[in-house]
Amino acid sequence: MFDTREKPRMVERAYLIGAFFNREDETVANSLLDELAELVKTLGIEIIAKRCIFIRTRNKRYLTGTGKAAELIEDAIDLGADCIVFDNEMTPSQQRTWENEAEMTVIDREEVILDIFKMRAQTKEARLQVELARMQYSLPRLARMWSHLDRQGGGGGGGGKGAARGEGEQQIEVDRRLARKRIDRIKAELDDVRRNRQTQRKQRKDEGICQASIVGYTNAGKSSLLNALSGASVLAEDKLFATLDPTTRRIELPDGQPILITDTVGFVRNLPHRLVESFKATLEEAVLADFLIHVLDASSSEILSLYETTVNVVKELGAGEKPSIIVLNKIDLVDVDRLHELGSHFDGNPVFISAHSGKGLDKLIHHINDMMVDRVYRLQLRIPQARQDLVALLYREGKIVSEDYENNDILINAVIPHSLRHRYDSFAEPKKADKESRV
Repeated sequence: MFDTREKPRMVERAYLIGAFFNREDETVANSLLDELAELVKTLGIEIIAKRCIFIRTRNKRYLTGTGKAAELIEDAIDLGADCIVFDNEMTPSQQRTWENEAEMTVIDREEVILDIFKMRAQTKEARLQVELARMQYSLPRLARMWSHLDRQGGGGGGGGKGAARGEGEQQIEVDRRLARKRIDRIKAELDDVRRNRQTQRKQRKDEGICQASIVGYTNAGKSSLLNALSGASVLAEDKLFATLDPTTRRIELPDGQPILITDTVGFVRNLPHRLVESFKATLEEAVLADFLIHVLDASSSEILSLYETTVNVVKELGAGEKPSIIVLNKIDLVDVDRLHELGSHFDGNPVFISAHSGKGLDKLIHHINDMMVDRVYRLQLRIPQARQDLVALLYREGKIVSEDYENNDILINAVIPHSLRHRYDSFAEPKKADKESRV
């Protein structure tokens, strides 16, 4: 059965190459190459060298020029590399050419990210999404993976087309059919996952609970923020793509409103399109949220470009028009002057926090509360004791400010979600119903 190679177990020393095609892009290219180094280190692979090179014209066979390719291969061999990693997207034929010339594994940025995703995936959904992306990436590269069979002799018989094919070519066709069938099967399983998610979301919507999604660049501190807000223990590591599976936690705001906050997978520059497609079941949490909490690493020297990356991916998902709160995290690592400078770059009123120390979280909660100001009412209620179901619902979905008993009735002063208002209108105190006010 066809499967992709386990590169993290095969290689130990990587030689990184980043190519740029416009002189003005050199700074960005170096930054992306540094990021690639962090991605490769996440796989436990040592970086022995990085080369950022300018290319005037793309070469279909090598991407770089022939002479430059020979120079880079010689350098990688001399330094003892057993893997060459390109920051640029490579075609299957370019990878085959480089591997044949260098006699070592050659991969690109997309394959690195796919390997990290496979290593990080925990739930069945994430594993399916990763496998789908890996299979779609590997399908056009099967000839590269079966190159050891290309040297086998052809079948016997005359010059018929079928007989002329080599044994290796036949095996490739078998594996392609197996791969396509597996892709179709994964897509069907993911459709089931999406249907289950839709059912869960419909239940949340019927309950009238507000939903927010935490989005942002990978390693910006999204999981740490969810932990700080909810008191939960979501995996929060100083690693790229520490979170692949969406995690939802319910918290209660000071005015009694419940809210569901979801931590989503982090974004990255040059995120392969097939990964966006494969992870839509996960990223739909951002699309369907009432508003977004966009977390940025204030200590990053490239915070503005990382902000643009996340905004562009959110737009691609169809959530570009969602209301959002800009959160600048890790302020304990930044001086005050820099924070003032950063604040001027963002529209609205960004919130400065440290998820690690808890500083600024009260202001963030206040902003979240402001996002939900139109969702609640304060009412004086008289509910028969026989309707304890309504009282229980208030405890779950609202906030009871005061509670008293009179004869067979329960007198309640409560904050009620707007979505549940119709359930309690008939129990509002007649003399006080006209004094209701929005919180």
